[in-house]
Formats: sequence, C-alpha cells, structure tokens
Amino acid sequence: MSDNALKPVPAHVAIIMDGNGRWAKAKGLERSAGHFEGVNAVHRITEAASHLGVKYLTLYAFSTENWNRPQEEVDALLNLISFALERETPGLIANNARLEIIGDIDRMPEEAQQRLRRSMAATAHGTGLTVVVAFSYSSRWEITRACREIARKAAAGEIDPETITDETVSQHLATASYPDPDLLIRTGGDMRLSNFLLWQVAYAEIFVTDTYWPDFSVDEFKSAIDNFRCRERRFGRTSEQINHSL
Repeated sequence: MSDNALKPVPAHVAIIMDGNGRWAKAKGLERSAGHFEGVNAVHRITEAASHLGVKYLTLYAFSTENWNRPQEEVDALLNLISFALERETPGLIANNARLEIIGDIDRMPEEAQQRLRRSMAATAHGTGLTVVVAFSYSSRWEITRACREIARKAAAGEIDPETITDETVSQHLATASYPDPDLLIRTGGDMRLSNFLLWQVAYAEIFVTDTYWPDFSVDEFKSAIDNFRCRERRFGRTSEQINHSL
C-alpha cells in the first residue's frame, strides 16, 4: 500500500464553481447555457464526493455580489438553482445525503425560498454526505453578521468580551455546524477567493484548475483529492514536529 493510500480523503471539500459564463461564450452560447450545464457538473461531483467518502461538500452557487448582475441573468439563476436542487433531491435521499443552505436567502423571492426549504426538509434525515449550498452568500456578510450577534450578546451581558476567542467567532458563523474545509477547489483558473469562506479556509489546501466548471470531470475531482492526499498539512508546525507526533 502506498503512502498516499494511507492518507484520508478530505472530510470537507469546498468548491468555487467558476467559468459557466466563459464556457458558454467560448461555444457561442448564451450565459444561461453555461449555468444550465454547470448544474450537470454539480450532479456528477456530488455523487463522486459521496462515493469517495467526503463528509461535507460546500458549493459556492450565488454570491451577494451576484445580485448586481443583469436582472434577467439573476432571475434565470434563481429559477435554475431552485429547479436543480429540486431535481437533485430524490438522488440525495437515495444516497442518504443531506442538503443545507447558507447565506442571506431572505433576499430571494418567497416562492424560491419555499422551494429550497422543501428540499432541505426532504433530506433532513440524511446521515451521509452533507451538501452545503452557499446562496446569496459572502464571507464579509457572514463575518459582519457574526460580529453583530457577538456584540449584542456582550451588550446584554451574555458574553464577557475578555473571553471572546476565535472559537467564539466560529460558533457564530453560518458554518458553525460544519468543520472547516480541508480542501478548496476553484475551477476557471482565477487565483482568488472571491469572498468565499474567508475565515474557514485559513488552513485549507487550495487546488486551482483552468477547467471551466461545466467541464469539470469526476476524474479531475479525483485528481484534486489525490493531490490533497499527497500534501503535508503542517498548521504552522515543522515537518519534524509532525513526523514526531505520528
């Protein structure tokens, strides 16, 4: 058995699904065609993550900045994401997976909110893979919201400001129920975090591919996993310290 085979798969994988629009443009299609094809990529990568033993898969579907896109594209994205999650719900149930949403979904139309909540309720019993969809999400929004809640509790005497730690902040984030990502994948080639899980990915391993999200294959996903398993995660320590603790 190789050393790589002894290393576990990442418990939590986060993905910035970028390149839908550029994929469509390269093919002479409308941007909506790229978003639609991106839904198929979500399906295959979610299934692959479940089969590989990943416990949490967080997908960056729609940022708070995306509300600034042309209204026609925003409306199409809202409808497509709601439709896609409804379409995937039976498969998630069959695979014992659970769907959860993080983000400011109160900004969504009421009908879209209800559709998302129905999908979450239908999969709530799942104990396998947890699929977390970041929708109407940004990390600055999330951290600001956490600061407000901590400040409110401090003002009410529920928290002693002197006892606030990084764990206190983590417990007030939208991701409080999940471990921090071990691996962050970004498709589309851009080398930035785009306001995604800024607090949580402090020690995540990062894998960037030029492949646009609609073309991101199961094989490339597995390659990212294998790349992760070959890396030494030191968390500020030296290699010697890590080897001594094994």
